[in-house]
Amino acid sequence: MTKIKMKVKKGDLVQVISGATQARGGDRGKQGRVIAVFPERQRVLVEGVNRVTKHVKAGAAGRGSGGRESVEAPIHVSNVQVVDPETGRPTRVGIRTETSEVDGRTVTTRTRYAKRSGKDIA
Repeated sequence: MTKIKMKVKKGDLVQVISGATQARGGDRGKQGRVIAVFPERQRVLVEGVNRVTKHVKAGAAGRGSGGRESVEAPIHVSNVQVVDPETGRPTRVGIRTETSEVDGRTVTTRTRYAKRSGKDIA
């Protein structure tokens, strides 16, 4: 598996762009914050998206009496897009590099920006 450059970061607001629609019980169109990023597996964990039922054994530490709980499962990074902060719609992410002189040193800064509106992504 080739390692790709992840343009989605923890804390980004993303939208699911593929899969079944919400009318059919899927997650397409849902938006949520990225909880965790797994670049080696090319997956992201998004709040409120791809919820699965996990069976918990009774007596596990801190789990109480056991049973079933609903948790988020990772989703492939190609199935989500970052939401443009200006328009609120999904957008591609670009990286701008700027060089400047600070105290006689050359400093390079990289900023992510939304390709739809050109606005910087925090």
